Amino acid sequence: MAKIYSENSIKKLNELEPREETVNLILNYSKALSVITCKNMKFEALLN
Repeated sequence: MAKIYSENSIKKLNELEPREETVNLILNYSKALSVITCKNMKFEALLN
């Protein structure tokens, strides 16, 4: 049973292709994200 499940999962993972729009959104978000650490606290700011 596990062997059959594993084979199907691998096939589906290979078929996944994100849209260019999704990739660009994630990249732009990560470029704009700034994490500031101050006295053991972390602050996240989007610099857009």
